[in-house]
Amino acid sequence: MAESSDVDQLLTAFKKFAVHGDTKASGNELNGKNWNKLCKDCKITDGKNICSTDVDIVFSKVKQKTSRIITYEEFRRALEELAPKRFKGQSKEEALQSMCSLVEGREPSNVGVTKVAKTAAVDRLTDTSRYTGSHKERFTESGQGKGREGREEIVENTGYVGAYRNAGTYDAKVKAEK
Repeated sequence: MAESSDVDQLLTAFKKFAVHGDTKASGNELNGKNWNKLCKDCKITDGKNICSTDVDIVFSKVKQKTSRIITYEEFRRALEELAPKRFKGQSKEEALQSMCSLVEGREPSNVGVTKVAKTAAVDRLTDTSRYTGSHKERFTESGQGKGREGREEIVENTGYVGAYRNAGTYDAKVKAEK
């Protein structure tokens, strides 16, 4: 069978996939979605011998009747069920060993999960140098947003009318006359 270090690596991979995408997961149980992800990421599903339907059927076989998750022991049984089907030319023990080597040390991949849209339409709509009217006032020359000053008219309580040119000169004018 497998050595203890191999079992530890298999358990580590199981726990990493068990907590993937679920902040409340303890890492001791694997749900169906993460079981499918494990099989895809570890290349257990090959499209010929094992497909996603086979993976779902095995998951349903090994889990408890009313449960929606599998434990580590049930996970081991699921690998034992899939191993002869995935590696047809090997004995049951060799197939299980090959199956464990596919899973050991692996972790969930996040490749291609979210991508930033880079199209001409998005570039055109987010180019601040092309903004006109009141929207133009919300950004600096470099395209950086002004924040609250760009969104709201902030009232200055200086006592002068908004566009008055000689604002702040009253005190200097009165002191000069004395």
